[in-house]
Amino acid sequence: MGDDKKDQKQLSSYLKAKNISCNSHYSFYWLMSKLIFLILAILFSLQFVFYPLNFISSSSEPRSLIKFSVSPVGSGSGSVHEPEQTELKHVVFGIAASAKFWKHRRDYVKLWWKPNGEMNGVVWLDQHIDQNDNVSNTLPPLRISSDTSRFKYRYPKGLRSAIRITRIVSETVRLLNGTESEKNVRWIVMGDDDTVFFPENLVKVLRKYDHNQFYYIGSSSESHIQNLKFSYGMAYGGGGFAISYPLAKALEKMQDRCIQRYAELYGSDDRIHACMSELGVPLTKEVGFHQIDLYGKLLGLLSAHPLAPLVSIHHLDLVDPVFPNMGRVNAMRRFMVSAKLDSASLAQQSICYDVDHRWTVSVSWGYTVQITRGVLSAKEMVIPTRTFIDWYKQADERSYAFNTRPVAKSACQRPRVYYLSNALPDLALHRTASEYVRYDMWEPECDWDMSDPSEIERVIVYKKPDPDRWNKHRAPRRDCCRVLPMKKNGTMVIDVGTCKDDEFVEFPVK
Repeated sequence: MGDDKKDQKQLSSYLKAKNISCNSHYSFYWLMSKLIFLILAILFSLQFVFYPLNFISSSSEPRSLIKFSVSPVGSGSGSVHEPEQTELKHVVFGIAASAKFWKHRRDYVKLWWKPNGEMNGVVWLDQHIDQNDNVSNTLPPLRISSDTSRFKYRYPKGLRSAIRITRIVSETVRLLNGTESEKNVRWIVMGDDDTVFFPENLVKVLRKYDHNQFYYIGSSSESHIQNLKFSYGMAYGGGGFAISYPLAKALEKMQDRCIQRYAELYGSDDRIHACMSELGVPLTKEVGFHQIDLYGKLLGLLSAHPLAPLVSIHHLDLVDPVFPNMGRVNAMRRFMVSAKLDSASLAQQSICYDVDHRWTVSVSWGYTVQITRGVLSAKEMVIPTRTFIDWYKQADERSYAFNTRPVAKSACQRPRVYYLSNALPDLALHRTASEYVRYDMWEPECDWDMSDPSEIERVIVYKKPDPDRWNKHRAPRRDCCRVLPMKKNGTMVIDVGTCKDDEFVEFPVK
């Protein structure tokens, strides 16, 4: 019993000592952990104190793990370069031609083709011709299309040449494939040998789009019936179309298989459209590409051209010359005089009024000036008059794919038309001076008690070139025109240019 009390006393002392020891150890660890936490907190805080100082210090290297090499402003090699904008050197043309018509139609190509390596492209023929007939330094090189006899063609009374022509884009890609020239190619542009392009305007259109994406750019027909028969979503080949190079390469890979599935289609552009549909690429419409599925005079269309750059004109052998009493090629050569001075403004319409005479004046720069008795609204003047008929030889307003208005029945309401005779640069005043001479298309007799525009024999138009007119960052707007006081009988002088603040087409009431 005494031993038990002794043992219990010893046990109690042991437990008490153990408890004191545990508490001591716990306190020690607790203090150590608090100390460590405090040290870490201090170190962490110091990082935020010294790192910004180190970052903004000009005498020490930043300690960021990701280092950017930044060159001084104005440095050559290390500066960030903007992507080079699209130029003519980035465009390759594939021109569809035939040996039968080439000797004549090459004159159209000469009008717009820039020789000596300024432009790149190939004329694709159906058979060999005498190379001596080809003026090599003023025309693109000639190539012979591959044999297409293995492809099916079932369109009744159609031409198998449609298969050859539809493969021009693919054959042009194969011609470029693996060459040094291919590195610069951004666009393939297709057109016919009776198509005149306006290359500077074409480039301005293409600059709006990313050439690395899939783009199929062109326009539909002027004929509503043609578009119903084929498609409003098809780029008509005669008017020309542009295909971005990545899309052209994708087309080349699948086109031969694709066109075998469409033996019942009529044309080459119809087959391109079918393959684009399989690739899932829609038409991006640019109204400056003109198929010209029309007959007659283009006066009504070109004097009220859409507010867009004029890119191409097709079917020149079928319509009247753009200037009367001239051959078709010579007429287009005169048109090109204006294009070389201010391509962006070619055929762009301006509307103003001669208040003293109560005349409405419409200027299609580089092409025509028209003076009409009375005050016509801008809304009416921007609608083309039907000086032409439809591809199916109909003159009904419902046969066109755009708004038209009839030629006035009364001679009093018909405009006096002044066609371009010459255009020159006025270097001293940084402007152009173009002259337009009257051509009486209609009988000028009129019994209205109003001044007769026929007393005007010629019109002089002054205009400053506007190369940035179609910049993608600039909203489209028509120029304004102002009729200046007459200094010489029989001559009207007009100033055309960017509209000033608060200026618009208005007939002021005296």
